[in-house]
Amino acid sequence: MEEEKVSQLNQESTIQDEVVVDIKGLKKAFGSKEVLKNINLTLKKGENLIVLGRSGQGKSVTIQCIVGLLTPDEGTVKVFGEDVPQLNNQQLKELRTRIGFLFQSGALYDSMTVKENLEFALTRVLKIKDQSELDQRVQEMLEGIGLPEAVDKMPSDLSGGMRKRVGLARTLIVKPEIMLYDEPTTGLDPITSREISELILEMQKKYKTSSIIITHDMECARITADRVVVMKDGEYIAEGTFEELQHSEDEFVKSFFLDTI
Repeated sequence: MEEEKVSQLNQESTIQDEVVVDIKGLKKAFGSKEVLKNINLTLKKGENLIVLGRSGQGKSVTIQCIVGLLTPDEGTVKVFGEDVPQLNNQQLKELRTRIGFLFQSGALYDSMTVKENLEFALTRVLKIKDQSELDQRVQEMLEGIGLPEAVDKMPSDLSGGMRKRVGLARTLIVKPEIMLYDEPTTGLDPITSREISELILEMQKKYKTSSIIITHDMECARITADRVVVMKDGEYIAEGTFEELQHSEDEFVKSFFLDTI
């Protein structure tokens, strides 16, 4: 019995230590502008990783390299052990079905109802055709984000916070293993921002997703972060828990946490 417990603990530890994204020596320039100078980053299975940095530092460029939208000039980008720049179109397409990407706008289709937006993801990615299964999955997901009553509404009928929730639901409904969030709370009032941050945390626990969250919202970072990295001049200059970086002696790092202590 004791051996079984030890085996289970070792198995859980291995899962927690499993690396799903591994970036080494990543460099990317646009013309003469060197955006990423030397990016080294790992994302472990089931963790929320926050990326902090000023605008124009290349935070979004990094996640575009992860999904193969941009090709690195140098370095390696491995996702689930696959070298992303070496994948062909079909392999990239298959990889992207395992990765969810939440854009700043939520990127809903304005001509579709909320239900149709969610069904679109299920039919396109998971190839589900059975209407009863589509109905069930849509209903479950909308209940999960607290918006079952929005099922037949158009995106134009929703508030900014509701659009964010539906955008998150549409991304999560296909159960991606990795989530990439680009400023998930931008443009929202503090109360709604907190609700979205708590929803991200809730979804992480429910679906065991591994997430990279780019944000300027320090309350979002505080709520969701397992680990935080800080970007400056195309490199990560600091890494740690929210609390560790909150008490950093580095002036640049401290500048992000001034209002959090």
